[in-house]
Amino acid sequence: MTFKPFLVTLVLLFFPGSGLSAGALVDPVLGDPDAPVTIIEFASLSCPHCAAFHKERFPWLKKNFIDTGKVRFKFRDFPLNRPALLGAMVARCAEPHQYFAYLGLLFERQEHWAFTEPAEKGLALLAQLAGMGKARFDSCLRDEELADQIIQSRLDSQNQYDIESTPSFAVGKKLITGIPSEETLADLIAAASQ
Repeated sequence: MTFKPFLVTLVLLFFPGSGLSAGALVDPVLGDPDAPVTIIEFASLSCPHCAAFHKERFPWLKKNFIDTGKVRFKFRDFPLNRPALLGAMVARCAEPHQYFAYLGLLFERQEHWAFTEPAEKGLALLAQLAGMGKARFDSCLRDEELADQIIQSRLDSQNQYDIESTPSFAVGKKLITGIPSEETLADLIAAASQ
């Protein structure tokens, strides 16, 4: 299933005048840059399964593999709807060293912003809790170039990895979907490190 028509429509409806020609977006990364295994997570901030992964499995992955230098973890936004795109934009406007903490907050409080109208209201409250000022928040949501970059990154991921659902994970060269068990993740990491 290809998502490009949906994304082009999303951009034109909510970010009129913007195009898909923005520059490349750098993935936020945790862990040792020289780790033997790289995991890329493709996630939508409005996806309940993605939130469940970050609440239930990510702390284990971080403690056992990222913090120990065995895995370099990249997060790639894969917004499935407008709230997810707005959440991704706001997360990108957080201080770089606070990105993953802010991402965790968005997943932890997902039901308070991703499924309410307008999503901006719930996002504004979370941004305020995280110390982001109103001017920065408002500026972030008006940043058409950032929206274009996030959407282009999603399209590139779709084309390169053939992502069909979130969360999806590239563990080394293997792509898996859904919330992997600890055993599955450990096995995939071991296989990718050989």
